[in-house]
Amino acid sequence: MTTTGRGQPPAEALERILAGPTGLGSAASRFARPPHLPARPATAPAPAPAQPPAPAQPPLTAQPPVLPRPPAPPRPPAAAQPPAQPSAPAAAPARIEGLHCPPAVRDDRALADLINEQLLQWADDVDLFRSPDLRAGLLKFDPGRSVVLCHPDAPTTGHLLTAAKLLAGENAVDDYFCEPELGGTPDGLGARLAVAQSAIDPSHMPAPYDADWRAALAAHPALRAMHSAMESFTQLATPAQSHRYRHEVASLYLGYEAEAACVQEERTPRVWEYLVQRQLNSFRPCLAITDAIGGYEIPAELFALPAVQRATALASTASTVLNDLYSLRKEQASGRFHYSLPTVIAEEEDCAIDDAFTKAIEVHNELVRAFETEAAALTAHPVAARYVAGLANWMGGNHEWHAGHVGGRYATSP
Repeated sequence: MTTTGRGQPPAEALERILAGPTGLGSAASRFARPPHLPARPATAPAPAPAQPPAPAQPPLTAQPPVLPRPPAPPRPPAAAQPPAQPSAPAAAPARIEGLHCPPAVRDDRALADLINEQLLQWADDVDLFRSPDLRAGLLKFDPGRSVVLCHPDAPTTGHLLTAAKLLAGENAVDDYFCEPELGGTPDGLGARLAVAQSAIDPSHMPAPYDADWRAALAAHPALRAMHSAMESFTQLATPAQSHRYRHEVASLYLGYEAEAACVQEERTPRVWEYLVQRQLNSFRPCLAITDAIGGYEIPAELFALPAVQRATALASTASTVLNDLYSLRKEQASGRFHYSLPTVIAEEEDCAIDDAFTKAIEVHNELVRAFETEAAALTAHPVAARYVAGLANWMGGNHEWHAGHVGGRYATSP
């Protein structure tokens, strides 16, 4: 039986946490049950479907609130840019044979185009692009479709747009600080990422140093983007959810640094070491906000349960290994030192890359099945059930988004 780390089955631990404390003076400190959730059942229900009923929320046509500008020194406005063009309907995508993954719940091209259009306007507002090619690259990346697929329970376009801003900001940090095409280098990466973290987790210092720090944030497109995206997120998330996201991004940056160290040494890690890195350097910041983007909250103590942490880690690692598989051909064609799960398996087992690719598919599938087992044990309470359903929805949407880029950005074989 799966236990929580205190010897309790997950169902009993969920009830204990969500019931809150007992005794004199404890009534005000219990978790309030959100009005859209049903009463706790007397017995554990069957596992939740991939998408539980959404709460009563404003419709997806509702517009996001007007957001305040980040507290940064004034800078020249971005040059006028042409509007985003609607995308043509996509043909049925190809998929890697044998991958086990939850299905996507929603794919809405018109809604994705709307989010892309709003995201490009925001990106122009924060002056994210140093060239028109980078702007075109973001539209080709299609972040609007990614968040529409991965967050089918988002109650408003504002929630989807916020997820897209965070996605674009995270990718901008990766591109500008880590990728050589935009000047990224492993040399000094840790110092740059510490500043990047301060864009979402403000530093506190006396003047005039505070002004110098704000000027540094305002001077770099990736830092401006992350700061502005975090401003949007804090408007719809609780303080606990915002703190959670900051922690997940700090862990992501630690994973960046681990990879950079191996790149500097041109050392391919062992498979176990790679999987340690991948649990950090993963899509986890995107998955861990599924409740905030869905318009609800999994309480902090419930999120911290070992069983919930394990489900989150398995979902994020599996989703990132899926990216390893679809992007392998592109990375091999780059001509620079790079490693992923197939290449570390090939190195460790001294096998052909095609055989390593097949073995990596098996690792992915084992991670997904372990997630499904963990998730099934967490469905005894509606809050936990909704959260793990959100993780599954994200996994399925992420797979569908990758498959949609096969033939361009991604491929189904080495």
